[in-house]
Amino acid sequence: MTARPSERKTGRPSTAAHRAAIHPSPRERLVRKVYARIDAAAGRELERLLREEEVAASCRRGCSSCCGQHIQTNPAEAHALGSYIRRTFSARQISDLRGRTRQWHAWHGIRRNGGSRPDPTAGPPLSGYEPFCPLLVGRACSAYPVRPVICRTYFVSSDPCDCRPAHDDRPADREPMVMASVLRATQPLSRPLRADIEAQGLDFCRSILLLPHWLAIEMGWEFEAEL
Repeated sequence: MTARPSERKTGRPSTAAHRAAIHPSPRERLVRKVYARIDAAAGRELERLLREEEVAASCRRGCSSCCGQHIQTNPAEAHALGSYIRRTFSARQISDLRGRTRQWHAWHGIRRNGGSRPDPTAGPPLSGYEPFCPLLVGRACSAYPVRPVICRTYFVSSDPCDCRPAHDDRPADREPMVMASVLRATQPLSRPLRADIEAQGLDFCRSILLLPHWLAIEMGWEFEAEL
């Protein structure tokens, strides 16, 4: 077989070819199957709300305030995220994601320490930093196909600006009008993820962490040890 041009100099497959060779694991396939069912159920409920109650979701691409909220995820979802990132992101994209995730961890550590950094010279610079989900790029999710359940089922009928980021401590004028029936319609469909996690010998509730924590664990980035 003739070697590709990118292989002739090094004798190794190109980075793109290497990523393409990473096939989804059985666990990732399970997660994505659950996601497909949740998306379908959410879509049906959104259509029913519009048809029967004339209530429409106001969520649109670019209204990313919810990406600054506390996004919870679990090890099964984190595995799917990590696999997708390693398979589809370039080395530069992974490096940039690592930098954003490290910034979030530094910010979170300061919040946990009452607003001060133990060593002001340690960790990444945070001047002007806004602690949104590290996966947010250009006000869009860079891992949209494998975004967690909470991101797939959170819809509002109010102004998206009412979905204030968690770091915004100003008094809120209005609370977002969450479309709770979408949550109720999709919640039972997440049970296979819980079963998968418990089959690994983990306590499901204790396994739930904020997304940047699980992302760092899954990708092998040890930020908290640095800060």
